[in-house]
Amino acid sequence: MDLDAQDDTRSGPEPDAGGASSADSLHGGEPLSARTAAALVFGSSAAVLVVELVALRLLAPYLGLTLETSTLVIGVALAAIAAGAWVGGRVADGTDSRRLLGPLLATSGACVALMPVVVRGGGEVAGAGVFLFAAAAIFVPGALLSAISPIVATLRLTDLARTGSVVGGLSGVGTLGAIAGTVLTGFVFVTAFPVSAILVGLGVVLVLAGVVVGARLGRGGRSGLVRTAPPALLVVPGLLGAVWGPGSCDVETVYHCARVVQDDDRPTGRVLVLDGLRHSYVDLADPTHLEFDYIAALASVADTAFPATEPLTAYHLGGGGLTLPRYLAEVRPGTRSVVSEIDAGVLDVDVDRLGLETGPDLDVRIEDGRLGVERIAAASQDLVVGDAFGGVSVPWHLTTREAMTEVRRVLGPGGLYAANLIDFGPMDFVRAEIATLRTVFDHVVLLAGTDVLEGEAGAGGNVVVVASQAPVDGAALGDRLGGRVPDWRLLAGAELDTWVGDAMVLTDDHAPVDQLLTPYPTPGRPG
Repeated sequence: MDLDAQDDTRSGPEPDAGGASSADSLHGGEPLSARTAAALVFGSSAAVLVVELVALRLLAPYLGLTLETSTLVIGVALAAIAAGAWVGGRVADGTDSRRLLGPLLATSGACVALMPVVVRGGGEVAGAGVFLFAAAAIFVPGALLSAISPIVATLRLTDLARTGSVVGGLSGVGTLGAIAGTVLTGFVFVTAFPVSAILVGLGVVLVLAGVVVGARLGRGGRSGLVRTAPPALLVVPGLLGAVWGPGSCDVETVYHCARVVQDDDRPTGRVLVLDGLRHSYVDLADPTHLEFDYIAALASVADTAFPATEPLTAYHLGGGGLTLPRYLAEVRPGTRSVVSEIDAGVLDVDVDRLGLETGPDLDVRIEDGRLGVERIAAASQDLVVGDAFGGVSVPWHLTTREAMTEVRRVLGPGGLYAANLIDFGPMDFVRAEIATLRTVFDHVVLLAGTDVLEGEAGAGGNVVVVASQAPVDGAALGDRLGGRVPDWRLLAGAELDTWVGDAMVLTDDHAPVDQLLTPYPTPGRPG
């Protein structure tokens, strides 16, 4: 950043029509150089978008990566931009505000660095109310950074006849900065660095920029440094809170905050926790140990539908801890499982912490499940397992009639689709998904706990839905399920008709899954 460069190379001041010198800004004093102005507007606009996108990752463990969460974060960010632009413009009109640029940058940097500890601390004490903490954490630095552009525009103006070109040019530079912040965050920062490192690192950069700008533009180097010192000191608690504060992860992947927790009651048991939910349970010494009820239910489906020990071809939408592929490989030697797991970081945790060994019979592909299923040959799979749905975040594009048509395409004669679904409250999402499956498959049954099916006190959690073109042996499946998960039962036929009611069918054109999936679950449930 060249703070001394000047784009105005005239030999002397020339008065404009109103008598103002072109060498002075309209509010007095030497105008900012073009390069300085562009750097300030570009950088501050980029920082706003980095904060906005990374805030979604901070909120994911508490509210999920849902459309509603994204809408709220975008709305707060836009409100911050509007408020900052308005206040910045008012301040810029009333005074020579160049001395404010350094403190604005430094203070916004301190606020950004404090975001991880503020949001995660709020999540620990407020649950879904964490959004109030997040809204403040997004709004304050967003407004401070957005106030920079109108101040810079005022300091660049030397001639009212050039207002359009100055304001328009800086607006374009700001938009380019926002694009750069968006692209770098989505394609580089989140992939390469933990969320807390991104925010603390950005905070440090903003504070340093504030110190430099304050010293060079603040009408007195020492006074500029004094004004930026207090916010600079706030970076320290932000850094400490990001490292040792609440909500820390073993690994921050592109999509999840991941931890592996040892089971106190089973020395070889490990729980994979993703975004605060117990996602998978793996026994390092015994792949046949199925701790979670829904995994036991999925295993019961496979064991009932296919002869014992017969190897299968199985395709898995979602990986997690890969508990079921390990089970199938153990009880049905020669089974070939293909897994579409979107998060490479989760696979790294599986290998490094959960003892996963891939090979010819276990092909884990890092890809979106909707794209992955399209790569599977028609009529090639005995079993398709859907296990990509979390308790606070559902990939809606894997729930639709079009997606289920692709699943039906890859199933061979007698093949089954078995999916773990999660819902709470009135179970509107599960009802809609069953209604959707019934438009694609001839036979659909539901496996769930009695409390879930009867809606006791708004109970919810995991259920398993089974779909096939061939009839499902409900009696045999119910017997096997009862032996493993006594509290679960099977719902089919007219009884299932009554339970589903007139639920909507989900399509690529209309699948409001985030709105159907309510309320949010309590932490600690399998998901």
